[in-house]
Amino acid sequence: MFIQVIQAPCTRREDVRAVLDSWRSELADGANGWLGGTFGITDDDQLVAVVRFSSREEAMANSDRAEQGAWAERLAAALDGPPEFRDYDDVMTFLDGGSDDAGFVQVIQGRVEDPEVIRKLLETTGELREARPEIIGGTVGLAEDGTFTETIAFTDEESARKGEQLEPPPEVRELLGQAMVGASFHDLRDPWFESP
Repeated sequence: MFIQVIQAPCTRREDVRAVLDSWRSELADGANGWLGGTFGITDDDQLVAVVRFSSREEAMANSDRAEQGAWAERLAAALDGPPEFRDYDDVMTFLDGGSDDAGFVQVIQGRVEDPEVIRKLLETTGELREARPEIIGGTVGLAEDGTFTETIAFTDEESARKGEQLEPPPEVRELLGQAMVGASFHDLRDPWFESP
């Protein structure tokens, strides 16, 4: 799997949502390898879009289509600044990998000195389902330099906030401490999703 994360300042929420929604009807049919996307706008007016493809090659082939370029110009015109892109070839999922039924999504971005910390942390998710039933699942895109973007799909925000108060096991706490130093959290309180 390949993930591209797109972020940009966005105050015209309805305009941006209309452009993003138009992609499904106008361009999705020709986007080979497209697996879906998670979208939202944070309280501080940042668009966060996490788009999944089967491979980088298929994602780049989609970007090279003339109609995709024209659509991207429409999106850029609706944003308040140029979009920033992050590409991830190394993608991992945990639990159910997310769900289009999630009521709340948290996007976490950071950097780890040792990328193996992320892999070890994901190995601990087997016990997560029982301890945190509000977590549906998620994805992690990890770059070679240790930067990462993680999406966590929750049933709802209230349950997520309650779950945050629980103390994780010591070994998980230690790994989280390494992974979350300097991390930024983007709350998508009204997420929307697209799937083929």
